[in-house]
Amino acid sequence: RPRCHTDCLEAPLSRAFRRLGWEVGSHPWIFLLVPMVLTAALGTGLIYLPKDEEENLEEQYTPIGSPAKAERRFVQEHFTANDSYRFSVSRKSTEVNFACILAVSNTTSLLDQTILSEVSKVDYAIQDLYATGENGTQIRYSQVCAKYQGFCVPSNPLLSAWQMNRNLDLRNVTFPIDNHTGQPLYLAGTIGGTFLGERTGMNQLLVEAKAMRLLYFLKTEAGEENERSKAWLIHFLNQFSNMEKSLALKKIQVVYFTSMSRQLEFEATSRTVIPLFHLAYLLIILFAIISCYRCDCIRNKMWVAAFGVISAALAVVSGFGLMLYVGIPFVIIVANSPFLILGVGVDDMFIMISAWQKTSFMDNIEERLSNVYSKVAVSITITTITNVLAFYTGIMTSFRSVQYFCIYTGTTLLFCYFYNITCFGAVMALDGKREVVCLRWLKKPETPDQKCSPFKKSCCLPCDSLPDEQETDIHPMNLFFRDYFGPLLTSTESKIFVVLLYILYIVSSIYGCFQVQEGLDLRNLASDDSYITPYFNVEEDYFSDYGPRVMVIVTETLDYWDKDARQKLEKCLADLENSDYVDKNVTEFWLREYVQYMENSGQGVNDKNTFINSLPNFLTNFPLFMYDINISSSHEIIASRGFIQTMGVSSSTNKKMMLLQLRGIAEKCEIPLMVYNQAFIYFDQYTAILENTVRNVIVASSAMFIVSLLLIPHPLCSLWVTFAIASVIVGVTGFMAFWNVNLDSISMINLVICIGFSFDFSAHISYAFVSSSKPSVNQKTIEALYLLGYPVLQSAVSTVIGVCVLSAAKAYIFRTFFKIMFLVMVFGAAHGLIFIPVFLTFFGSFV
Repeated sequence: RPRCHTDCLEAPLSRAFRRLGWEVGSHPWIFLLVPMVLTAALGTGLIYLPKDEEENLEEQYTPIGSPAKAERRFVQEHFTANDSYRFSVSRKSTEVNFACILAVSNTTSLLDQTILSEVSKVDYAIQDLYATGENGTQIRYSQVCAKYQGFCVPSNPLLSAWQMNRNLDLRNVTFPIDNHTGQPLYLAGTIGGTFLGERTGMNQLLVEAKAMRLLYFLKTEAGEENERSKAWLIHFLNQFSNMEKSLALKKIQVVYFTSMSRQLEFEATSRTVIPLFHLAYLLIILFAIISCYRCDCIRNKMWVAAFGVISAALAVVSGFGLMLYVGIPFVIIVANSPFLILGVGVDDMFIMISAWQKTSFMDNIEERLSNVYSKVAVSITITTITNVLAFYTGIMTSFRSVQYFCIYTGTTLLFCYFYNITCFGAVMALDGKREVVCLRWLKKPETPDQKCSPFKKSCCLPCDSLPDEQETDIHPMNLFFRDYFGPLLTSTESKIFVVLLYILYIVSSIYGCFQVQEGLDLRNLASDDSYITPYFNVEEDYFSDYGPRVMVIVTETLDYWDKDARQKLEKCLADLENSDYVDKNVTEFWLREYVQYMENSGQGVNDKNTFINSLPNFLTNFPLFMYDINISSSHEIIASRGFIQTMGVSSSTNKKMMLLQLRGIAEKCEIPLMVYNQAFIYFDQYTAILENTVRNVIVASSAMFIVSLLLIPHPLCSLWVTFAIASVIVGVTGFMAFWNVNLDSISMINLVICIGFSFDFSAHISYAFVSSSKPSVNQKTIEALYLLGYPVLQSAVSTVIGVCVLSAAKAYIFRTFFKIMFLVMVFGAAHGLIFIPVFLTFFGSFV
């Protein structure tokens, strides 16, 4: 029966590598020293490694070109704000400087005079803090606070009302709006852990409240004022713990956060992982030495293995140096890359050493190395191409941090491959010469009083009996795969068990895929012991009912005096208010107030001239609304905005649904509408992450299939390798949910990595299977496991060792990297060593 082979690339590639192996064996010092010189040259690029440069979290961890960024530009172009006189946080297009305190009562409710006294004590203490400027001047809170009509914006409306009137009846406070002070107090988001009673109009009686939010807004306008605000915030962070101790609070617990906290804690997180580099390299070197150590002095390859790890380190230096020279930004998650390169870089080394051990001592160095290159170079070329393609497809993603990680890692993998086939091959050739020398010395007759000379000991450790020159070396683990594991795996009972095990695996994985949460929780950018963790926990427990206050923007010129236009606009606003994620009782819209104002004053709201001419008087009475209306020089309202209050958006799923729902309603409206809040910049990741991940996985998997079809000499194996990729991706994604890992920009990187690794393991075994000349499929499987089972196992274990040190990291972004890499290695190795070999026996007869 004719056999269908696609070896048009594989065969000439194998011949080319045979010639390269001969050249490396003939001139090892050239192939060793040239990469060293290249590394030294490129390594100077590390001087551009950023020291204390601030990493922009928004730029790196939010989608490029997200809708919210375009919405923000529109708001900035059409609406103004004034932090120094009429500050309104809901009207700001970007995040402002602030400090926040969450006070939690130790009793059932803080609506008590004695408890509010303690909260008030904290409030006064914070307002009394002052920092020292660069020139020695004091920076007081009153100087840098955002102001409303000349006074600092109150930290909490209810607390401020109580401080002004200690006799305020706390039993009759209504929620979410209280009107007992003569003007409405918006309490949504400022009072948490509420228990509401009977309804009074649109509000309900506030029976109990467990927590209170104190917000200290500071001036954020560019220039010196912004720097002074940040100096005060730094002082606040440094002094808060001491201040809390001095206050000796008994009735409340407090947690704190600032607008700078996320950035500062993120930068501190990156420094915690640096000491782990040294431990990772030490562990990998030890593993390489132990796994390649032999009691036979000729076949012992522990020093060659140690250099293989050093070769991976050289690749990191070269790749990172080149990228820094080119100007690719170094972001914190790129710090994960060396751990990965370390594990991956030694994979090909193990395969090359395994192939070398199967060559004969009788052959010369050039012939032995050319045989090694012809047998394994195609295999490692396939895996390198697929890994690099997997990373370079990650450049398509919408997250800059992922793009930079993929560029750094993909480029460094190319250097790893280049150094493996040059300087590592040269070291193998030089070690081959050592083998020849040791072999000659061992053949010489030795005197009884001198079994091994000192020089011989240094070159030929450990001294042992003379090996059989006619036999190739067989590692005990290769024998295990040939004599025990292979026959066991190909038995009928084992095949049935493996099929059942795979069904259980895939069903569990698919279930897990539907449980995965999307999006990067911003608290995860800090270390576990950070002060922001308890802050976010308290916020989630007591302040999750209300979300951000969202702008509803009319983006084009509209005849607001036209009754039909107003009705259309009101219908759209009502649709937004009827959303599942909006509290209709807390809407604020200048046009509603203006219509009421005109009707109360007996003026015709439907007349253009009257409408336009009465606006100045209205804005005098309601000055905040002047920041919501953009009137052109020709007296046309070219843009205006109102505000709706979101609720029930504590989870990432709800944030995503709220965003999609509000934008969908705005898009369907007859009036051109836009919804925006500065938090949408981060919420957009929830809508983008799944689309980005699926696109990257599909593109990378397609690339893997094409590469395998071209380079693996049988199309059926390409299908099996592609199947393995899909299966491992499903497994890793599903088990992410069981290990509390979200689908975010960090885990998306790992899923891209997953594609390359799942290809590696399956491709090696599949390639060996189709290349086997054995008559039966079971024998082909056993031979494939015998030849490559141990190198595949070494690859998986070395990579796990390379990243296992990250499990000790105190930061989510590094621990997540370990978790997913562990899943990738376990599932990838399981497919390469168990599932694919068994499945090949079912369909291998077509090969």
